[in-house]
Amino acid sequence: MKLKGADILIQCLLEQGVDTIFGYPGGAVLDIYDALYKNSDKIHHILTAHEQGAAHAADGYARVTGKTGVCFATSGPGATNLVTGIATAYMDSVPLVAVTGNVGINFLGRDSFQEVDTTGITIPITKHNFIIKDVKDLAPAIRRAFHIANSGRKGPVLIDILKNVQTDMCEYTPYTPVLPAPNPVTEAQVAKAVAAINESSRPIIMAGGGCVSSGASALVLELARKISAPVSYTLMAKGVVPDEDPLCLGLIGMHGTVASAHTLMDADLIIALGSRFSDRVALNRDKFAEGKTVIHVDIDNAELDKNVTSDIHVMADINETLKTLVPLVEKNARKDWMKKVEGYRKTSGTLMDYSIRAAKILQAAKRIAPKDASLIADVGQHQMWAAQFYPLEEPRKFCTSGGLGTMGYSMGAGIGAAFGSGKMSVVVIGDGCFGMNMNELMTAATQGVPMVVLLINNGVLGMVRQWQKIFYENRFSQTTITREKADYVTIAEGMGAKGMRLGLGDDIETVLRAAFKYAKENSMPVLVDCEISPDDNVLPMIKPGMTYDTQMTSMDN
Repeated sequence: MKLKGADILIQCLLEQGVDTIFGYPGGAVLDIYDALYKNSDKIHHILTAHEQGAAHAADGYARVTGKTGVCFATSGPGATNLVTGIATAYMDSVPLVAVTGNVGINFLGRDSFQEVDTTGITIPITKHNFIIKDVKDLAPAIRRAFHIANSGRKGPVLIDILKNVQTDMCEYTPYTPVLPAPNPVTEAQVAKAVAAINESSRPIIMAGGGCVSSGASALVLELARKISAPVSYTLMAKGVVPDEDPLCLGLIGMHGTVASAHTLMDADLIIALGSRFSDRVALNRDKFAEGKTVIHVDIDNAELDKNVTSDIHVMADINETLKTLVPLVEKNARKDWMKKVEGYRKTSGTLMDYSIRAAKILQAAKRIAPKDASLIADVGQHQMWAAQFYPLEEPRKFCTSGGLGTMGYSMGAGIGAAFGSGKMSVVVIGDGCFGMNMNELMTAATQGVPMVVLLINNGVLGMVRQWQKIFYENRFSQTTITREKADYVTIAEGMGAKGMRLGLGDDIETVLRAAFKYAKENSMPVLVDCEISPDDNVLPMIKPGMTYDTQMTSMDN
């Protein structure tokens, strides 16, 4: 049957199982939105307040569901407003398809109204992108886009559709997509890794975001228990093993736990699974694995030996690798090693500063929030506190911008996570980040999203200010947020949400119980303005480029 290009787009999205789209219309996508209108019973479109919010919402949706998130925007500024969200997804390997409109082919390259080279702009931040000039190329491109986004190392793909393509007619043939399946891993591929594990006395597993992407959480824990290896995780892998499990050491890296740092230093074998050894984890990459054997498993060949040289590497999907590897390794109690690690865990607990107000707020939120709620952290001190003080029991319950560090990410992502999971989102955001994308609180209120926004308000750009304390002799240049006249509770109420205040003298438990109760009973967002001290710091900390034996546990060392 013959259909207009815009109708072919919608039919192809339905083929891929798309039921939710986040976006913002404009002149160059009017035909697409008209086709969407005719299929509004099959696809739910969420109108965000800004295109960046749409990209972050699609990202949050993808992280909690494992499906490909989809966002729409018009040409020119609509497309460029998606860029930060696309780059965020690219850095964190999140499957996303962004659809943009562009001017008609007769206006292309003429500096027409709202014309921009969208594919040129997004080449560095997408796995692949397409500009569709002929309607016959549209359906194949959409199908390829979803395959690319979800195969290998996952990531975003952009499809830029010229306006004439949206109205041109073309024969459409329905298609049943074949889900990309990872290649199985042979025993020969893991033989060296198996031997190294069996010979090791003091192994540590370093779980990265690839463990979550590949659905390997259960196998990571099975491996850890079989070989008696403690597990540290990178920020992108929070939840990959339960935080309360005896083998879990918590976060590793610049703001990782003392237990992770000491165990890493003492280990003779690092089993790195789906981690890229970023500068926030490896820190001093030349000395990170000094004197240790490194096994690196990653699906992306470009990551192998890029930052830290491995002794043994396996280029394959983590889940497939562990399916083959776990039955082959020897069961080993490693009692001496486990005794040492338990000592590190106890020391770690005594050195964590549970007295800071943010820690108390996050611990209370965890106790009160529904068990199935997603945790969405923005970027900065509150992000690290969320990773440290809000324990999770399973993967795909934590969303944050780890690689790009995008301030304002959580407002859109919290909405996307709620739609994807059908559950509540707990958004942890600083007052600096809230200023970036507070407009999406309107979206959450309009859409009736059950979301509790914990606005960690210290009146400063906390993480940048902390670095100014350490490296710039307390010269606080432009890190005090001069917004004394801004009343966040009133702002929330003005956007249709519920606003509450948690001052320094207020009881945390009482206020948060009221907030979560309201959000649940009314299916509405609640913003809690949580006052904390501007002098609270994120500790432990390792300075950039330094080694793990220099970990700071106070601002005095």
